[in-house]
This record gives sequence, structure tokens and C-alpha cells, in this order.
Amino acid sequence: MKIGFIGLGKMGRHMAVNMFKHDTDIRVFDANREILTELSNLGIPTASSPAEIGKLADVVFLSLPSAGVVEKVLFGEGGVIGDGAKRNIIVDLGTTAYMKTLEFGSRLGSLGFKFADAPVSGMESRAASGELTLMFGGEQSVFDKIVPYFNMISNKVINFGGLGSGQMAKLINQLLFDINTAALSEVLALAAKLGLDPQKTVEVVTSGTGRSWAAEFFAPRILSGVFNEGYAMDNAYKDLVSASEISAQLRVPMPILSAATAIYQMSLCKGLGNEGKGAMIKVYEEFLGAEFRDREV
Repeated sequence: MKIGFIGLGKMGRHMAVNMFKHDTDIRVFDANREILTELSNLGIPTASSPAEIGKLADVVFLSLPSAGVVEKVLFGEGGVIGDGAKRNIIVDLGTTAYMKTLEFGSRLGSLGFKFADAPVSGMESRAASGELTLMFGGEQSVFDKIVPYFNMISNKVINFGGLGSGQMAKLINQLLFDINTAALSEVLALAAKLGLDPQKTVEVVTSGTGRSWAAEFFAPRILSGVFNEGYAMDNAYKDLVSASEISAQLRVPMPILSAATAIYQMSLCKGLGNEGKGAMIKVYEEFLGAEFRDREV
């Protein structure tokens, strides 16, 4: 099959490269011409637009930052489903709102396309090594056709069933990660205020019963003052908004989520949106007048 891949950011470029390494007949596109040149220099064929991908590919993979960008790439001018497009399979590998996923599926289905959601979990290093966790939502027949490509980019593929279920599974995972990171920022700042040794505190929270992936990833980086790694808060915030919408629609109280969301909002108001989630601690550090950093730096 001919494969199209659109969206070559931190995660997408590695997934596209890994597919190419498996001798996949792939063509890629990104709005950033520098990234296209980078992949072209690796020998990967590039396209001039999403429309070109739509005309050539039997399966189109998307790795895009938001539902709004997905909508533009699919349905906008020069989009994937324009004149002359194959009635292909379209797979969203990004983290997109559940309700928009259902909407896209309905719109594409009425035009003769197959749509599936398959968000991935894992940091950039796991995207590079092909060891992501992938959560699929869509028709079984679609899954059977494209699972070999999933195996090129991930080492754990979980089929959750109907369309949208992959996005819901990813959202559940992201919420736990987001809440853990918000809690970490709060308690590490408290530790600094109480005068605890930051290095020793990190040893405890990354090995004791309070450890989490958030602690293992962010605590050492906070200690070193590194806040430019990981998913930017501006992008991560959409998960909290999506969960809040679901909570409101289903009338499900989520007080812990609400508290964590408030911490994100304070951080965004402070202009920290371009930094990783660990930068939330800066809000508390300023408030408490105590900084959680390696004392030897």
C-alpha cells in the first residue's frame, strides 16, 4: 500500500522515519519546509501539499497538534479529501478531542472515506526508538489492514474498539499524567519552602511509594532548571479542556481535575505556555519565595 504521513513534529518525524526504515512506500508532508528538507535529505519522498498526499496514498496518517489543525488539513483548501482524492483510510495518530473525532468520522464516512483514531503515548525518545504505546479506535477491518504499520512505530498496540475509544483511552492516560505533574510542582515547592535538600528529595520521590512517571521525568529536570523538554503546556492544556467538557456533559464531578486545571491556568497566565509541564513549579516557587534546585549548580 502507498502511505501518506502528514505532521512531522517531535513525534511525527520519528514515526515517519521508522515507517520508511521498514521499506514502506511512504510520502510525507509538513507545513514546515525545513522539516521536509531534513527528511528529504534522508531519502524520504515528500509531497507539496495534503491534497497531493490524498491523491496518492491508500492510507493517510496524521500526527497533528489539535483538532482544528486536523480539520483544516482534511477539509480545508488544498486538504486531503479534495478533488481527485482516493477514498482512502485516514488515521489520526495525534491527541484530538473525542467529540471532534466522532464528527470527523461522520463527515468522512458520508464521503466514502474510512477514519480511525490511534493516539500514541510516550516521549520523543520512545517515538525515535519505535516503542510507543498506541490506542486504536475504529473498525476491525481497518485495524487489520494497518496494524503492520502500527507495529513499525510502537511496541504496544491496544485495540479499544469503536471510533473515538482510542482518544478516550489516551485522554484518561494524559489526565493522570497531567494531574501527577501538577501535584509534583506543588509538593516539591513545599519541600523547598521547608528547607529539605532538593537532591535528596528527588531521590525519595523517584524511588519511594510516591513515585510516578511524572516524577521520574520532571523532578530531575526541575532540579537542574531544565524546562524546555516535554510537551509544551499550551498544547497539553487541550486535554484538560476536553476532560472538563466531558465532565460537564455527563455531570461527573472531577474536583481533582478542576484543581489541577487551575494550576495549569495560573502557569499559562504567567506566560509559561511554551515551556514543559514541569515549569508549573515556577508559580509556586514565586508564591512561596523558595526555589527547588540543585544546590551545587
